[in-house]
Amino acid sequence: MKRLFLFFLSFSILTSCAELQQVVESLPQGGGLSNADMAAGLRQALDLGIDKQVTKLTKKDGFYKNELVKILLPKDLQKVDNALRKIGLSSLADSGIKALNRAAEDAVKEATPIFINAVKDITFNDAKNILLGEDDAATSYLTTKTQTELYNKFKPVIDDSFGKVGADQIWNNLITKYNSLPLTNNVNPDLTDYVTTEALKGVYTMIGIEEKEIRNKVSSRTTDLLKKVFALQD
Repeated sequence: MKRLFLFFLSFSILTSCAELQQVVESLPQGGGLSNADMAAGLRQALDLGIDKQVTKLTKKDGFYKNELVKILLPKDLQKVDNALRKIGLSSLADSGIKALNRAAEDAVKEATPIFINAVKDITFNDAKNILLGEDDAATSYLTTKTQTELYNKFKPVIDDSFGKVGADQIWNNLITKYNSLPLTNNVNPDLTDYVTTEALKGVYTMIGIEEKEIRNKVSSRTTDLLKKVFALQD
């Protein structure tokens, strides 16, 4: 009986997916949307995520006061943080974390042009696969298209930002102070790669939030085209 139930459940799921596939593939004739319209709708969704969510990250405290993307210390530096707090240097430790987040906020300003170029390249087949995909399918598409280019763009900016926001001096003081403590092993981490990677994670996290909003809330579909395209998945 259990096997029979699972068979019918699986058949039902596969049938639903097949029906949705047929609906999407017949859009130009029966769905009221052309291939170009569908691709444009997905572009609008990603553009909205970039404009609404990524812009937030470029502002002061965009990373630092956003618990979803706030950059914390890598594991090998958590011992530095803990040790400094134990000897009454919590404010110095806090300033070190803030400096990392300031550098990320500065670097994300470089992301928008790269995202815009990637979004322009979305084809009908891309749009179809995204619409039939998971809640983060559009974000995953954008990640694949932009991650390498963004990393290469972010890294020198973050390296430069460390000087601009004072992170290099702060962390030099932090690590010098920690290395002077008795019974500790000296550390000398490369924070540029770490912050670059964490900044990228933050960017994609925020775009993913907007994508899920558009997929799951009709009120977040702020244009007629978004309403028509995403109504197909409802």
